[in-house]
Amino acid sequence: MSQSGSKNQRTSSPLWEKALERYREELQENDDYQDVIGFGSLDDLMNQAKTIEPLLPPERRSLSSMNRVGPKLKFVDHFAALIALYFGADAKLTALVWGSIRLMLTLASSAGDTLQNILDMLEELSLTLPRFKIYENTLPMNRELEAALIDVYTEVICFYARAIHFFRTHPHALLRRGAWEEFHKDFARTVQRIKRMSSTVEKEADLARMKIDEVKYKEVLDIMESLKDSKLHDEETRKVYVIPSGLNPRFWGRAMALKEVGDALYPKEESDGLQAFALYGMGGVGKTQIALQFANKHRGLYDTVLWISADTSISMGQSFRDIAQHLSLIKTEEEKQDAVAATMKVKTWLRETRSTWLLIFDNADDLEILRQAWPGDSRGSVLITTRDFDPARNPAPAGFHVQTFDDDTGSKMLLSLVGLEVSVPSNQEKAKAITNTLGGLPLALSQIGGFISQRKLPLQDFLPLYERNSAKIDSRKTGITDYEHTLSTVWEMSLSKLSGDSLKLLNLLAFFEPDCIPEMILIKSSKLLNNGEFVFLDDEMDLGDAEEVLLHAALINKNMEDATLSVHRLVQASVLRRLDEDQRSKYCDTTVQMLNWGFPDTWSQDIGHQFQAWTKCDKCLPHVNYLAKQITRYKISPNNPQQYGELLLRCSWSNLAFASAIDLSGLIDLDMNKPEKALMPFKTAFDIRQKLLSPDDPLIASSINNIAIAYTEVGNLDKAYANHEKAIEIRLRTQSGRIGNSYSNMSSLLLRMGKPNEAEEMLKKCPSLKDFTDDTFLQTGNPRFSGDMVLLSRIRARQGLLDDAMRLASKALTFRQTLLGNKLKTCDSFYDVAGLLCKQGKYASALALLLQLIAISESLKEGEGQLARANYKLAVVYKDKGMELESKACKDRAMEVRAKLRPEAAAAPFEEDEFMKLCPWMLW
Repeated sequence: MSQSGSKNQRTSSPLWEKALERYREELQENDDYQDVIGFGSLDDLMNQAKTIEPLLPPERRSLSSMNRVGPKLKFVDHFAALIALYFGADAKLTALVWGSIRLMLTLASSAGDTLQNILDMLEELSLTLPRFKIYENTLPMNRELEAALIDVYTEVICFYARAIHFFRTHPHALLRRGAWEEFHKDFARTVQRIKRMSSTVEKEADLARMKIDEVKYKEVLDIMESLKDSKLHDEETRKVYVIPSGLNPRFWGRAMALKEVGDALYPKEESDGLQAFALYGMGGVGKTQIALQFANKHRGLYDTVLWISADTSISMGQSFRDIAQHLSLIKTEEEKQDAVAATMKVKTWLRETRSTWLLIFDNADDLEILRQAWPGDSRGSVLITTRDFDPARNPAPAGFHVQTFDDDTGSKMLLSLVGLEVSVPSNQEKAKAITNTLGGLPLALSQIGGFISQRKLPLQDFLPLYERNSAKIDSRKTGITDYEHTLSTVWEMSLSKLSGDSLKLLNLLAFFEPDCIPEMILIKSSKLLNNGEFVFLDDEMDLGDAEEVLLHAALINKNMEDATLSVHRLVQASVLRRLDEDQRSKYCDTTVQMLNWGFPDTWSQDIGHQFQAWTKCDKCLPHVNYLAKQITRYKISPNNPQQYGELLLRCSWSNLAFASAIDLSGLIDLDMNKPEKALMPFKTAFDIRQKLLSPDDPLIASSINNIAIAYTEVGNLDKAYANHEKAIEIRLRTQSGRIGNSYSNMSSLLLRMGKPNEAEEMLKKCPSLKDFTDDTFLQTGNPRFSGDMVLLSRIRARQGLLDDAMRLASKALTFRQTLLGNKLKTCDSFYDVAGLLCKQGKYASALALLLQLIAISESLKEGEGQLARANYKLAVVYKDKGMELESKACKDRAMEVRAKLRPEAAAAPFEEDEFMKLCPWMLW
């Protein structure tokens, strides 16, 4: 009894604490854990069952089966008591068993016909437990027996935890047979594991009993010990390397990162615990490649190197199964399918082996998944690659922030990839330009290097091609890298998880110059916003919370010294591709409002000297410039072009970049049918360019051309003609490739002047259309040439050649709808074709097109002019067909929209010319 008493005085085992930790991880619900530990014993469970049974319908009162299962569960009671006895734990230990079973039964009784299945499972589970009795208190405890007992107990309670979590997440399991089947397989694997573990318990118990009478069993014990030592020796001397690929001959740079990893993880004889180190940084920055390089280059330092894909629990389980097979820890086909058992076996092996080992968790972005597989108190080295900077401190005590390459290093890598001489200055210059555009991201350089090599593309031709086709190029994989992601997908998982303020913040940052975004701009300028959606920017705690989410996902970075944010250009591109047209316009408008904070209003009020404002201006100026580039590149239409134009004017101090931005705002005004308003930015841009450029500069000709187009739309045709002549003269003199643009615009003007034949001759002068046919336009794939086809169609209509006009107009409509979708230009073509059909007496077909036009224009914020014009035409067609009610409804709608767009024209005649004024003369 004294021996028994000493055992009862034992303190709780560290192994038991790990069992509790695993139980909580499997349960995933802290509230459930509190309910479970508040329960008592098998008797309490039986009493609880009696209170549940009357609440069930008669056909589901299978709790009476507890009378059958109760005695079986005595084995559970005995086993739990034995555990409590030997580990000196309190009543909470056995409460985990009975509280879990009670909660499991309660949930099963409300989840379809699963209660009887659970009772059967409990009976089978109890029969698999080792047959220990409480009175076996003379059994001496040792580390091996202790670990074996805990393994069995942990397996039992973790299955209970998984069962509780399953019923929480699948309240009608049998209605989802796939889920129930998977759960049943989990149970079958659990039973098999317990059986294997029980045999280990029995073996260790036998050894413990023999050691009591050591003299009698000395030879047997020696043999058993020698077998154990022999097996261990075999395990220790065998080298095992599970690494997904060998040394990468194209690996570039990263000497500092490799040194940091080595200093932290080289095996140390005096080390008593785990050595862990994290490589963290944004997606595509090369963390995996550094880990692979280190693993392959220094594999001789370790007896075992193991690689685990840790991006999801499924891939991690597969990795552990593969590793368990390589370590010969799996014997049967059934065990090969059991990821949980494989994980436990590998972790046990890592804990017990005397080998030096390196364990690499790759893409461990989810800390919860990582914690399930963490090797704990083992002696070895662990390397983590992750986008989350937290593992640099938890669970890894140290880490290295992997950054993108600078222009010099990145250009050398790119030249090496494409096989060009690094020392040639012209090669360096071109490669640096590409590296800068790609933000020095190794994945981008590798992918683009492969693209250039495969096409044998001259370096100078890449950036113009990329500017036009970045989405297509970013989505392509090349043979240079085995990395699973492309530039289009590398951040997709992180972006898809965002919501709330963090998503809004990242969407907003896509419009700012990416390298240095002062928090001050976000906080101070947010007071100008009249949109409650962005109120979080004005609260430093809310803004910090939004930033934290993005920092954890490595989607942004933050300089702690000056509180500036940065975001990679390619992350911005991915964000913008995910936004639809309306969202782009919304975030663009918000950015415009915010940046207006940085600039004084110098044209509508006299505010004197503004030297005090230069600090704000200096911070905001790069972002205005970048915003203008983003608007141009992604063809974004601000919902409030006037506000955008004002921003550009506030910071347009004789700067060519801002002259271009102002010019763009004028083009936006033109598309919105505001030619009078467009004239002001066009003229401002011209004035700036005229001061800074030579008279024959292409930008001068472009400004004059745009002014001429605005005069055409306004109706000042003489001024339009004079300016077009000037632009044509400059472009002819300089042999500009844009001369065709001038000829097309002059042709449009001549048509408006009522000179269709002269317009046709002018259009024929376009070099690209010199020998044009119908297909000439379509084969170019350029929306610009669909405008020329529309122009020629209108010329033919004025010439009375309606069949020709119809053929051209219908092809232009097909082209625009296919290439552009439902946009303003498509609406314009719908109207042209419908009008021609009316002239040919095909009213039914015209009606169908006009109704489609109305449906499209109603979905476009900028489509109200098209909507009014289409309703006018419908009113006329309905009246000709004698459909007076329909005609009146369309007429009222047309008049209503016209009055809204142009209040001064509310009393204008109900005539086509008046409604034509609501749309641009020519939508190019």
